[in-house]
Amino acid sequence: MSSTEERRQVTLRDVAEATGVSISTVSRVLDARSSSSRSATALRVRQIAEELGYRRNMSASGLRRGSTGTIGVLVPRLSDTVMAMMFEALERAARAHGHFAVVATSGDDPADERTAAETLLDRNVDGLILASARLDDQLPASLRERHVPHALVVRTDGTSPSALGDDEAGGYLAVRHLIDLGHTDIAVVTGPDFASTARDRLAGARRALTEAGLHLPADRIIGRGYSIENGAEAGEALFGRPSSERPTAVFAANDNLALGIIAAAQRAGISIGSDLALVGYNDIPLAQLLPVPLTSVRVPFDQIAESALRMLLDPDTKPRHITRALPTLIPRASSGPPRR
Repeated sequence: MSSTEERRQVTLRDVAEATGVSISTVSRVLDARSSSSRSATALRVRQIAEELGYRRNMSASGLRRGSTGTIGVLVPRLSDTVMAMMFEALERAARAHGHFAVVATSGDDPADERTAAETLLDRNVDGLILASARLDDQLPASLRERHVPHALVVRTDGTSPSALGDDEAGGYLAVRHLIDLGHTDIAVVTGPDFASTARDRLAGARRALTEAGLHLPADRIIGRGYSIENGAEAGEALFGRPSSERPTAVFAANDNLALGIIAAAQRAGISIGSDLALVGYNDIPLAQLLPVPLTSVRVPFDQIAESALRMLLDPDTKPRHITRALPTLIPRASSGPPRR
């Protein structure tokens, strides 16, 4: 066989001729999204297709059917453990629905987000799932105007279909836990203003404090990004004060912030769990493996991903349809009572 013949793509016609059935029968049998038939003919078609090296051209079949079986996912960055966990959950959910998920990153930059979204759409994805939405984001509005199937996860703009964790409830659980331990001087290190997660987790923290008759002074709220470096900066700002002016407990709005706070506490000679109670958010795998395991709010990513896929694939999903999955507080050694 010549090198040209070796490189020639095996077609449905080739498989049909080798098995002695029609091209339409071969197409139905080899459609990965159809239920798998166990008939003798179907088994023979699959065997011959594998022997010939047939590979389905998903792009071409998608153009014929109006679907490519792929979902585009936008995240700020995959170096963020939470976003990597969210994408993996979306990938599992997509497979369960007969789709394949592809990912692009935006760096939390609106211009890069738009470019990445258009690049995915140019590749004929069946829809977009955005974990990068900002409260001031114009991309979801543009997708709604163009009738592009999409859903938001983790964050929301408040209008597009969104599958979220209940961040307000999670912030409440974190600070209520600290209050129940006896803390009355609690600081909150939160995320960026443009993220609904930061807004809602802070709202939950405020509700817990108000319910307990406690006040959250402005100097006990530090707004940062969501990186470890941001957490370290916040910790240095809190621990650079005289010991009498430091909080006894901190709620960090994600685990990366908590890791940075731990680093700053160590440099300041502050012991996590005894000198300072600390609660994080998202319960990344590292949280339970730290020298002082981190108390954190666990988010049900698989539940969120399943809700997002159902929204995306349901043509009847309307704007402002928002689901919120309840988080769970996981207490560990980082949150102890205040020193008397």
